[in-house]
Amino acid sequence: MITVGLTGGIGSGKTTVAKMFQELGVPVYNSDKEAKSLMVLNDDVKQQIIQLLGEEAYVEGNLNRAFISKKIFNDPNLLRSMNAIVHPAVRNDFTLWREVKETPYVIQESALIFETGSPEFYDQIVLVTAPLEERIHRVMLRDPNSNRKKVEERISNQLPDSKKAPFSHFIIENLDLKDTHKQVVDIHLKLLAIAEKTKF
Repeated sequence: MITVGLTGGIGSGKTTVAKMFQELGVPVYNSDKEAKSLMVLNDDVKQQIIQLLGEEAYVEGNLNRAFISKKIFNDPNLLRSMNAIVHPAVRNDFTLWREVKETPYVIQESALIFETGSPEFYDQIVLVTAPLEERIHRVMLRDPNSNRKKVEERISNQLPDSKKAPFSHFIIENLDLKDTHKQVVDIHLKLLAIAEKTKF
């Protein structure tokens, strides 16, 4: 089995691409979703977050997302500290999840593969891209509470595609869904061939 990292900046459509891989029978671990779950259910993670941000980080046992976002996205040091708490917990959870899978390859969907300095963890990396204006438009469309300034701030916290592309094995330009699906199928077949070779 090989481990594939699926990444892309906010609004690139990596979750859409992940669903396409799932439809082809590939197990996909959604790091963002699982991180949110661990931040609530993992007592160790929860206590570290409270130590970092204070009791206000939780309301009635649930994440106070508005408070957390406001605190960390304007403070690079706090953001780094938060990542240092959450990412190791996610990595451990993913490793346990992967151990019970019996497919040629699995995918970990994560926005921050390069930002957290972990590309070497993966056998192959798939980068999903889209033009900047399209990404901003998508995020504003799906999140009624966002505005252009907020989206641009979030994008600025991520590495640009130009820095990620040279270290990615496959790049999917996600503009037209039909074309994106074609790219996914093509990459799927190539990953199956790579996984087959690694068995020997």
